[in-house]
Amino acid sequence: MFGDSAGLTAAVSEICSLWRAQRPERQSRRHLDRADFDLLRDAGVFCAAAPVAAGGLWTGAATSVRPMCELHRQLASADPSVALVTVMHSAVISYWLASPDPSQPAWEEQRLAVFASAVGGEQWGTITSEPGSGGDIARTRAVARPSTAAAFMPGRTYGLTGDKHFGSGSGVTDRMITTAIAQDESSPMVFVLDVRDRPWDGSAGISLVSEWDGMGMTATQSHAMRFDDAPAVRLEWNGSLDSITRAAGPIIASLFTAVIVGVLDEAVSVARVQLRAKAGDLRAYEQVEWSRAEQDHWLAVQAYEGALRAVESGDPVTALHGALRAKEAVADLAEATMLRLTRVLGGGTFSQRSPFAHWFEDVRALGFLRPPWGLAYDNLFATSLL
Repeated sequence: MFGDSAGLTAAVSEICSLWRAQRPERQSRRHLDRADFDLLRDAGVFCAAAPVAAGGLWTGAATSVRPMCELHRQLASADPSVALVTVMHSAVISYWLASPDPSQPAWEEQRLAVFASAVGGEQWGTITSEPGSGGDIARTRAVARPSTAAAFMPGRTYGLTGDKHFGSGSGVTDRMITTAIAQDESSPMVFVLDVRDRPWDGSAGISLVSEWDGMGMTATQSHAMRFDDAPAVRLEWNGSLDSITRAAGPIIASLFTAVIVGVLDEAVSVARVQLRAKAGDLRAYEQVEWSRAEQDHWLAVQAYEGALRAVESGDPVTALHGALRAKEAVADLAEATMLRLTRVLGGGTFSQRSPFAHWFEDVRALGFLRPPWGLAYDNLFATSLL
């Protein structure tokens, strides 16, 4: 349990100030620092995603999506990699937040356990993508076989086997969700993996296939893993995977968008300070590119605001279509903004010492986050005519 929303915002603001002062060192990192997440845990970031009744801050999508997104937007302005791993926690918890159903006692019991886990400071993440799936978490080849092992949370236990990648936060998370098809079922479903303090040498059902070596979001530890009868618990949702992912989709899309908007906020702010000192020497082309970069950033912020308003409307179709449309728009605008900034600032932005070189690659992440480009546009078309 922690204080109120204002206290959390103040604590996060203080953390961000500290991290900005460390930017050169942080942007050179290839791995996460657990101390960062201890700071966020102590501030109450991880328990904030739980409902008020469980000791968190969540009061419903219409009232809580905006402050939650703004929290992650602020974190991203200071350290995009840490912010992306952190936002996965809130995104994962949204599967349980967005679909209350008192008619399903086992589901409600599991929901309460997940919220208690978050309030207790446990960090959640996701490792759902599979090689060759195109980012569609329903196109899974992983299998889950019923197990007699003791459950680490309420729900039926399974042993999960399959290859996964993009497990952001590998090594710092306590729980991770993924998808698989249970042996006694015909459709995919979400499963929870117990990954806290588990070795990656195969002895506990988890093997490291390859470490994350992405050009952007370099320190997210989005490793590829192989699971071999790894302990897992099935979501106790008595319905389709599609129904639960659609309910959580607007929240997830808005959260990821907030992270990229936060990176853009910082990039434009830093560029403005640098350009102000030499405004009189800018060529006409550079003046135009700066003006267009500001315009693209402004449009990205408006799209993000549109996503929040769509979720706040309370209409599920409006929320899903609005959040997805904003996410894809911001993905395009973020790349355009960063390209224009580097044109104005010059060749120095090619240096790894330049924060803009890192931010340029970081913002590309949004187009590949849940859902990725192809699937996102499938969903956009499907919801555009409803």
